[in-house]
Amino acid sequence: MRAVLVVNPQATATTPAGRDVLAHALASQVKLDVVETDYRGHAMAVARAAASDGVDLVVAHGGDGTVNEVVNGLLSITDGKPNRYDEVPMLGVVPGGSANVFARNLGLPRDPVEATHRLLNALEEGRGRQVGLGRADDRWFTFNAGMGWDADVVAAVDRRRGKRTSPWLYSRTAVACYLRPPQGHPELTVRVPGAEPVTVRTAFVSNTDPWSYLGPCPIHLNTGCSFDSGLGLFALTGLGLPTVLRHVRQALLQRGQHRSRRLIRHDDVALVSITAESPVNLQVDGDLVGQRTHVEFVSVPRALTVAV
Repeated sequence: MRAVLVVNPQATATTPAGRDVLAHALASQVKLDVVETDYRGHAMAVARAAASDGVDLVVAHGGDGTVNEVVNGLLSITDGKPNRYDEVPMLGVVPGGSANVFARNLGLPRDPVEATHRLLNALEEGRGRQVGLGRADDRWFTFNAGMGWDADVVAAVDRRRGKRTSPWLYSRTAVACYLRPPQGHPELTVRVPGAEPVTVRTAFVSNTDPWSYLGPCPIHLNTGCSFDSGLGLFALTGLGLPTVLRHVRQALLQRGQHRSRRLIRHDDVALVSITAESPVNLQVDGDLVGQRTHVEFVSVPRALTVAV
């Protein structure tokens, strides 16, 4: 088996010693190449080259941004055609970031050493799981995407952070973006199959549940969403303080049962279309993509096999 290990040395929990242990362990089972990323987009380019070269396994060691780049690189060879997904190399994930949402939602250990052991066992036993993913136009996402408030938070954090992030940084940035939204709260028109268009102020699209984590606390928006179902939509028609506080509290409850007259929520949908009256930020898997006035979010079943 040929494999490539993609390491983001700037990720929060990656270290040279951890990288060496991981590489040594993998090299005992596969023919391994190791690449450390130098710039944004580097992991995507490495994964694309590996997929084109017929590599069997690509392992992402970093945070969710690294995983997202690797996934986009791997799937770039398919041109979005379902009959080509079986040509994509298997993905392995060894968490090295601060949130590691994709890995945690797959049930993988957060500790890199334990995750490496789990990966080696999966390879030895030939164990893999097919997972559904989402696409925001031409960008794949593994666990969530959004337009509006959450994307503004991602943009603000991206400008401020260095190597380290924290739940406190995200929390205070979310409050700041709520009180002083950099682009205001422009109207978004949301369309899902079989429902009338709705005007909202912010929209969250999920590919799984939890939507994300605040430190150890899972954040639940669409509890009926999973890697085996379609996408989830969670949108608010207003962002008044009582509405926001209600849903923040409900999101942190174990069952995540949201109720409010301001809430628009759908689970297991194949398509979500969002149009903005003016350009708004778009984020996927916690990375800022840029500004858009229209995005189509599409569910793609069994798009990728992950060694678990």
